[in-house]
Amino acid sequence: MKIMPLKPDILKEMILQAFPDAEVEIIDTVGDNNHYEVKIISSKFKGIGMIAQHRLVYDALNSHLKSGELHAISLKTKAKE
Repeated sequence: MKIMPLKPDILKEMILQAFPDAEVEIIDTVGDNNHYEVKIISSKFKGIGMIAQHRLVYDALNSHLKSGELHAISLKTKAKE
């Protein structure tokens, strides 16, 4: 069974569900809907370090990472001022 890759608009929707106030930018780095660079700015990141910020994002996307729908993601996160 072939797993369908996660499209950028669906990925953005999932991120916004977990981080409703977020500014999200998604770049498909290879053009295959499978390798993304994602920039997220959210107030949920205020007061926590980068590793903890990334953990929050990975927790929100965990089922799609495990299923293979989301193959590779590079994160850049920042707290909203």
